[in-house]
Amino acid sequence: MIEPREASVSELDVLAQGLRRLPGVLAKADIGLVAEILGPGDWYAGPGDDGAVLPAGEGSVVVGGEAILPAFVAADPYGAGVAAVLTNVNDLAAMGARPVALLDTVVGSEAVSREILRGMRWASELYDVPIVGGHLTRSDGQPALSAFGIGRAERVLSARHAAAGQELVLGCCVEGAMRSDFLFFPSFDQRGARLAGDVRLLADLAAAGIATAAKDVSMAGLVGSLAMLLEPERLGVTVDLDVLPAPVGVSLADWLACFPCYAFLLTCPPSQVSACLAGFAGRGLSAASLGVLDTTGRVRLRRRDETVDVYDLRREGVTNLRL
Repeated sequence: MIEPREASVSELDVLAQGLRRLPGVLAKADIGLVAEILGPGDWYAGPGDDGAVLPAGEGSVVVGGEAILPAFVAADPYGAGVAAVLTNVNDLAAMGARPVALLDTVVGSEAVSREILRGMRWASELYDVPIVGGHLTRSDGQPALSAFGIGRAERVLSARHAAAGQELVLGCCVEGAMRSDFLFFPSFDQRGARLAGDVRLLADLAAAGIATAAKDVSMAGLVGSLAMLLEPERLGVTVDLDVLPAPVGVSLADWLACFPCYAFLLTCPPSQVSACLAGFAGRGLSAASLGVLDTTGRVRLRRRDETVDVYDLRREGVTNLRL
């Protein structure tokens, strides 16, 4: 965990450097291998956004997948099953898609596989999205779990749609408690079945033209996920930490570094920000406008009168995708 400190120029710099070194951020650099081997593509259709977009009639089909860290699968197979569903429905939501179905591949002993599937079943029922197929291999070796999501979008949210002048909005759930062993902030007990509607809210905002781009906050933390959202267009923004929604009892450092159960970064035209905030408020969720996108490529944190740079996307990337 990043140690919380009082905010000052130097302390904000320590915080920024800690956020850059998060394992979930450093791991994103490996994504560049995909473009290196398969060649450049389109951030919209892939590789780039968290889901690939396929035209389908008047809308689009969005498909994506997630591999769960093997060490997590071995340590907590039930939790890994939950995570496999959560990560996929959040990725689909961030693309403006309503989840339609999930598939999985499971490798493990009978006992481990049983717990993985129990976790997936619980989460699929919670999010109201069926598991329609997959693959299971019984093995006494190291377990493995991957899952794949399919969704439908009337209007896709993509990082390619972000532009200077749009406002950055964070919509999130601040109800819950941080896990003691891992920087994960679950809200399952607090939100329950409402989470199914919460993730589908982004599709409503996209279809109405309220939001243009989005990214779910995940293993890279809030700032790392933000950098990934702004990376394709090399945009910048100054994040106002003084208005950042945050849970009571969680340090700023841990909140910026954690993987929340429900937290999304969205970009909106200025005329649509009020409607975006109202959408989250209407579901009892927290939301705030954190800043305005610009062309500097600099991702900055501001608290009171102090500002520090975290990334300069004109000179560096997070994913190493050069599309």
